[in-house]
Amino acid sequence: MSVIVTDAGFGPDDWTDGYCGAGAANDCAALDLASDAQPEDVTLTPALRMIRVDFPSSADGRGFTIARALRLRGYTGRLRARGHVLADQYAMARRSGFDEVEIDAALAARQPEDQWQFRADWRAHDYQARLRG
Repeated sequence: MSVIVTDAGFGPDDWTDGYCGAGAANDCAALDLASDAQPEDVTLTPALRMIRVDFPSSADGRGFTIARALRLRGYTGRLRARGHVLADQYAMARRSGFDEVEIDAALAARQPEDQWQFRADWRAHDYQARLRG
């Protein structure tokens, strides 16, 4: 069972439309991307409402780069990180463009909601904003 982490805390997965793999048809509503996907190869269509990016390891930060690149290309739909994202990485996930993080129940038990909520004010403590400001 998956747990969805947002700024509001833990919640159930409300996405019910399934996922297509990379290179899917233009009418795909949701796309599953591997951590080694090239964001410039993703076809952004009006039908695409969700992109889920895999994090096979908490040490693999390529998903953050993918999210940022998709947002810079103009993707405005729902963007979800899935897999081995840690509570400590939540602020970075949000800053890079993710709307939410999908974790399994085992990780949610090891890193309870309060640890994720502690990082939910992801706009605070942003060194880049302090340097620009």
